Amino acid sequence: MNNGKENWRAFDRALPQVRTMTAYVPGMQPEGGGWIKLNTNELPHHASPEVAPAVAAEVAKLRLYPNPVSQTLRDFLAEKHGVEPSQVFFGNGCDEVLALLTRVFAGTESCAAMSQPSYSLYPVLAQIQDAAMTKIPFGRDMILPVDAIRDCKANLFILTSPNAPTGVEFAYDDIRRAAAGFDGVFVIDETYADFASDNCIRMLKELPNVVITRSLSKSYGLAGIRAGYALASAEIISLMDRVRDSYNMNRLSQAGALAALRDEAYHERLIAGIKATREIFTAELRRRSFFVYESGGNFVFAEPASPTKKAGAATARSLYEFLRQNRILVRYFPDDALTESFLRISIGLPEDMQRLLEVIDSWQRNA
Repeated sequence: MNNGKENWRAFDRALPQVRTMTAYVPGMQPEGGGWIKLNTNELPHHASPEVAPAVAAEVAKLRLYPNPVSQTLRDFLAEKHGVEPSQVFFGNGCDEVLALLTRVFAGTESCAAMSQPSYSLYPVLAQIQDAAMTKIPFGRDMILPVDAIRDCKANLFILTSPNAPTGVEFAYDDIRRAAAGFDGVFVIDETYADFASDNCIRMLKELPNVVITRSLSKSYGLAGIRAGYALASAEIISLMDRVRDSYNMNRLSQAGALAALRDEAYHERLIAGIKATREIFTAELRRRSFFVYESGGNFVFAEPASPTKKAGAATARSLYEFLRQNRILVRYFPDDALTESFLRISIGLPEDMQRLLEVIDSWQRNA
């Protein structure tokens, strides 16, 4: 039957910025066993043992809507961080939190800005809003470009601290100077802050334009339930609430997140273990002539070298492919001049890191 729509295409009806954009590409999720997966910064340990029973207890209630604002979580986090419940937003992963902040503060007439290199989702979120994204580059020294940030004229700036993918921590005073001199909303993405030596939450008390975002995917081992939050002024949180989904956090995720947050002793043990493994692994890489940034995350950013190959993009890709052939996944970012000679390696179990070092030794002998 001819309905006159033979040439109709949904693509032609999509918004112009969606037709031209490239979607965010997450790290590879391998199928089958035998892989050592060190490419997506997941925690190598199970979440708190309190999580599973808390989630199971909610299964019988699935016919009922969840609390629409995750109020129990907001109350708990307010007490944990010394703020008011009205200053807390809980979302479907830190990615949703960042997406909503971009939805509120960036658009065709309100540009966004970010440091570069950084989380590659940020420009995707801006493009969805048809907002220009200014990228302020780091040098190899990874010193925070405070003046360039203050002068960038954006309405929204996003800083990952500690930085991803390098893991570099920035001095609190430098971040504060950048935020204080910036006229728009200054988001500090602290996804990896639990592994770092400091954080910026105390900045909320003096700078009303600051937003802190956190994730439970990394340090709490809850990547699979999607849970993250923001801390900011009550005014900013109220604006985010205007544009979120009515029930953005499902009942199971709310229960699991609360159980994990309450088990602080378990969380602290996991963090201590990851930090210890990170320091040992960093020392071993440096002993093998790798350059490695000091990391405040649950990963390291390492520049490979060998007795016969100098550091560079070709050397990094050579090791990346060799590891993959040996069923070890790490992350490679070849599209930036600063990152093209590096690999980002998540911190796994000690035995995973030992196996990785053995494969690196084999690569160096045969490089």
